Amino acid sequence: MNEDSLMHAPEFVIKPRSHTVWEKQCVRLHCTVSGWPDPRVVWYKNNVAIDPLANPGKYKLESRYSVHSLEINRCDFDDTAQYRVSAMNSKGELSAFASVVVKRFKGEIDESLPSPRQGPVSEYGITFQTHIVDKFGVSFGREGETMSLGCTVIIYPALHRYQPEVQWYRDDVLLSPSKWFHMHWSGDRATLTLTHLNKEDEGLYTLRVITKSGYETYSAYVFVRDADAEVEGAPGAPLDVRCLDANKDYIIVTWKQPAVDGGNSILGYFVDRCEVGTTHWIQCNDTPVKFARFPVTGLVEGRSYIFRVRAVNKSGMSRPSRVSEPVAAMDPADRARMRGTSAPWTGQIIVTEEEPAEGIVPGRPRELQVTEATKNYVVLSWKPPGEKGLEGVMYYVEKCVSGTDSWQRVNTEIPVKSPRFALFDLAEGKSYSFRVRCCNSAGVGEPSDPTEATTVGDKLDIPSAPGKVIPTRNTDTSVVVSWEASHDAKELIGYYIEASVEGSNVWEPCNNKPVNATRFICHGLMTGEKYMFRVRAVNAAGLSQFSPESEAVEVKAAIASPAPPYGITVLECVRDAMVLAWKQPTFIGGADITGYFVDYREVIDGVPGKWHEANIKAVSERAYRVSDLKENRKYQFQVRAANMAGVGIPSLPSNTFLCEEWTIAVPGPPHDLQIREVRSDSLVLLWKPPVYQGRDPVNGFYIDIKEADAPVEAWRGVNTKATEKAYIKIKNLKEGETYVFRVRAQNKAGVGQTSDETEPVPALTKPGSKEIVVDVDDDGVISLNFECCDLTPDSKFVWSKNYEEITDTSRLTVETKGNKSKAVFNSPGEEDIGIYSCLVTHTDGASSSYNLSEEELKKLLEISHDHKFPIIPLKSELAVELLEKGRVRFWLQAEKISANGKVDYVFNDNVLSQGEKYKMNFDKNTGVIEMIMESLTPADEGTFTFQLQDGKATNQSSLVLIGDVFKGLQKESEFQRKEWFRKQGPHFIEYLSYEVTPECCVVLKCKVGNMKKETSALWYKDGREIKADEHLGFTEGVLKLEIAQRDSPADTADFTGDLIWRRLKISKKDAGVYEVVLKDDRGKDTSTLNLTDQGFKDLMNEVFSFIANSSTPLKITSTDEGIRLYTFVSYYNDLLQVTWHHKDSAIAFSDRIKSGVVGEQLWLQITEPTEKDMGKYAIEFNDGKGGLRRTVELSGQAFDDAFAEFQRLKAAAVAERNRARVAGGLPDVVTIQEGKALNLTCNISGDPVPEVTWLKNDREITSDDHCILKFESGKFASFTITAVNTSDSGKYSILVKNKYGTESGDFTVSVFIPEEAGSKKK
Repeated sequence: MNEDSLMHAPEFVIKPRSHTVWEKQCVRLHCTVSGWPDPRVVWYKNNVAIDPLANPGKYKLESRYSVHSLEINRCDFDDTAQYRVSAMNSKGELSAFASVVVKRFKGEIDESLPSPRQGPVSEYGITFQTHIVDKFGVSFGREGETMSLGCTVIIYPALHRYQPEVQWYRDDVLLSPSKWFHMHWSGDRATLTLTHLNKEDEGLYTLRVITKSGYETYSAYVFVRDADAEVEGAPGAPLDVRCLDANKDYIIVTWKQPAVDGGNSILGYFVDRCEVGTTHWIQCNDTPVKFARFPVTGLVEGRSYIFRVRAVNKSGMSRPSRVSEPVAAMDPADRARMRGTSAPWTGQIIVTEEEPAEGIVPGRPRELQVTEATKNYVVLSWKPPGEKGLEGVMYYVEKCVSGTDSWQRVNTEIPVKSPRFALFDLAEGKSYSFRVRCCNSAGVGEPSDPTEATTVGDKLDIPSAPGKVIPTRNTDTSVVVSWEASHDAKELIGYYIEASVEGSNVWEPCNNKPVNATRFICHGLMTGEKYMFRVRAVNAAGLSQFSPESEAVEVKAAIASPAPPYGITVLECVRDAMVLAWKQPTFIGGADITGYFVDYREVIDGVPGKWHEANIKAVSERAYRVSDLKENRKYQFQVRAANMAGVGIPSLPSNTFLCEEWTIAVPGPPHDLQIREVRSDSLVLLWKPPVYQGRDPVNGFYIDIKEADAPVEAWRGVNTKATEKAYIKIKNLKEGETYVFRVRAQNKAGVGQTSDETEPVPALTKPGSKEIVVDVDDDGVISLNFECCDLTPDSKFVWSKNYEEITDTSRLTVETKGNKSKAVFNSPGEEDIGIYSCLVTHTDGASSSYNLSEEELKKLLEISHDHKFPIIPLKSELAVELLEKGRVRFWLQAEKISANGKVDYVFNDNVLSQGEKYKMNFDKNTGVIEMIMESLTPADEGTFTFQLQDGKATNQSSLVLIGDVFKGLQKESEFQRKEWFRKQGPHFIEYLSYEVTPECCVVLKCKVGNMKKETSALWYKDGREIKADEHLGFTEGVLKLEIAQRDSPADTADFTGDLIWRRLKISKKDAGVYEVVLKDDRGKDTSTLNLTDQGFKDLMNEVFSFIANSSTPLKITSTDEGIRLYTFVSYYNDLLQVTWHHKDSAIAFSDRIKSGVVGEQLWLQITEPTEKDMGKYAIEFNDGKGGLRRTVELSGQAFDDAFAEFQRLKAAAVAERNRARVAGGLPDVVTIQEGKALNLTCNISGDPVPEVTWLKNDREITSDDHCILKFESGKFASFTITAVNTSDSGKYSILVKNKYGTESGDFTVSVFIPEEAGSKKK
């Protein structure tokens, strides 16, 4: 079976149906579609394809078994729309429609949305007034950005639920909501949001608000600049991609060239295609095409495509253009038959063809012509044959090379259905003729008339360059550019305009979308700059050459005649004249007002008469005396302002004034109130005195103030005392508050009429406000400087003194350059004291003032003098110091000096120069200037001077070296020189000295340097060597000789990195002259220390000081003799001198009061103390300086306790001294032979004489003949046995006793028999 017989276009078996649902419900649209191949189904909302991924959870699409559904989740009000489902395959496309209406419950209406009309609105008999305010201005965006344009719309009268029709246009083309444009109406504001800017969006946007009474419009231009190129130097993206001719096997794509080529010519363009419903882009051409039109082939019939274009130059590829609208690849005749989409909201299909007539061969096609010819393709078009009702007519196209008669059929297989055909693969440069035949089922008809010979190639030429370009001033940021159109330009797309600041040679595009007119307003220019312009034309063939460059034009507002003045008042009135005053127009037309013209007319019985000119020559002041009036008549006045552009329209007629002479005693109203120098907390008010002075001259003014929106009762005075000046600075304003002011004049008769109040002025410091700055330049010139950031081309700086414009240039010279102005004092003096102010015209009140007081002038004159006669500041004056080797350095330091500074070195008026004697150095980075001399000689006594010069700044500093000052310096220099030579060998860094350690050791020490192994150190005392140290082994160290308070048996030597030599306890024998000698092969050095006489005394005093400081607090103790005071010291020396004091008097020692030393204890003994010995005691250590005193109070309880203890110890001593004692004489054991006599004697002491008792074996014995016991003279006790026997053996004791105590003595007696003794020996 032939597969083609099965193919058929899509058909809806079941169409989707419309639904009405409540808000937050879900709705499901579904349909059943047949067709072969299987159709591809796409759902649309208001003709915008639905993308479920763009709104996750909102939409759900399903396709199963030819059943297709769209589910909308949780419907809201925005889901109310027309929904379309499109089914498409290679045989065609068909759509079906359904509506969804979402309803709300009552009370849930969103107030931010316009309310739908519910019932008729009564609009009859009402005339609506529409005002568009808060408008969007000329806007600038960049590709890829989002931009919102909005205006507030006020409609009067305001009717509830009335909604005007709001339309948006771009370049006079009505816009519809799409993915590129979102439109919103909030009830009083219309907003258009451009969701993703492209250059296609550039143009003039117009808002039209339509009511039954008419419409109001507002327009402003939107400029879209290219996005930053992805590759530097790449061109801008093409724009306005469209599909001109769509057939089943080709589509012709066109575009517009970009204005920006990246600095290099565009080599061509690449066209990309993407099948709708996919994201895969395919490049259509392998090589870039220069012609802005390209046929895309290789398409699948029945499928829809979108296209984009990219430009390329030698730097790289541009960003892609905005994609085209989708277009289906199908025969135009098939597309014409499928017109269901032409009736939205119904899905109705309109059939336009008649029933065909069968069996009739069609006739010739008509009006065949070549509509387009390029080197890539040729497009033919024709009209069907004239007969009607023919059966399905199709066409064959034939071609013939010119000069031959050989016709070839181009579409041999399938005839085309539409009367339009594109031919490809023609040989470039050859000429062809073409003809067309009709055919149907009845046969093939006769050919049409052939076309003229057509040569294959680009028939469209690049347009010629536009002609003369004329720029015209428009606003402060725009210029109107007009030019002559390109001659004989075919298929012209438009023009690109470029601008360049004069002299920069950098050209920037003014528009990125071609304009069709020959006049364009270029916006976004810098005020005050001069610009040149050039133009080039563009068509599909390319861009033309640039037009000639225009003349430079300065960007500033075009001049117009001024607006009318206002606020006409009468300042004075006499019998036949009136003095009028008025306020300056709010708009002066971009140029200074050159004068005013006053007209007047008489008013009789309320009916105004004819206007008459009061002055033929313009008056420059805003006050004028109108003469030749009639007394007691009524008049009205009008005023016109004039500038270089002409005379403006007149003001509104003034109030009606009666011409009668004023006779009041008080003054008339002041006039011409002006506000200057507005800041957040202050401003300056100026005025002019009243023309009518009253009965007496004006002697002062009062100023009133109130908040702008406050009632009349809120007026309050600024000054309590009248000011005589016609200006005042008003302070202590509240930031952000808006105020109005008025002025009253007074004379002797009282206070007169109030002036007109000023316009409301907010107390705010405008951004960029500057203040007058006083400056004193390097030449001492005093100037006042003012800078204005908001300068306009017509602005001028106006300087005033005491708020009167300065016209006399003898005191002050004004210099203005750019946005800065300087007022220079020619010869400043007391007559220049005052308030100086500067006003910049044609600005928003840019002004400032500076009060030059007497004190400020004095200060400025001092600074000016310093600048005229500048002095190089010095950090330090000329000084002298000694360097190594005794060299002499003269130096000073300048605080600041340039690289061009110079120095003269002068001695006694003679300029010194560099040489062996003098070495000069000038460090310009640090400002240090120095001169070095190797040594001083008597000839160098005198005055040294350094003279400095830096430009015109000078300074000098001198140093006088004479007399004792010079001799001292010379002596010190020689000493330092010798010291330097001394230190070349071993030497003393610190000479010999002594130190007493905390242990009270005396150490002689010296610090040595530049030592080596061969260096020896010899110690001497009184010329006798006492110690030699060799091979010291260090380059710098300390030599020590220690005299220690130690009981050391001999001298000891120690070396632990330092050289130490010790002696025993210091005493007078250690006094003497000590000397240390260092020597080696480089030389020797000697250090001597004299410790004799005063030197030794000073040493000992320091020892005594250490001893004194080591003493303990004075304490009290008792003995059996009396009371003792004592202190301990860490070390004691026999040479230490102490003094004891009682009641601050030195104690005279006696047998009763004695002092002494025991070891390290110093004591004072008071024997048998009495109450006279009570009081304060002190011991004073004498160290030759101030000494040290330790004190104790021996009185009160302390004395009582000590005395009681003394008594106790004394009694104990007496008892111990007088108690009974056995002094000695008795052996411990007596061994005696039987028969021998035993005689023992011992001494007995005690007072009173003790009693004596003898004991044997602890039993008392008495004297008898055998044992004789005696006690003689109270001192001697004897024990005698005349002949001992064995019974006398035993233990014997003598017991002595008196009232103070008892004591005993024991001995043992052993009696032996001689025989027993002998036998024992055997």
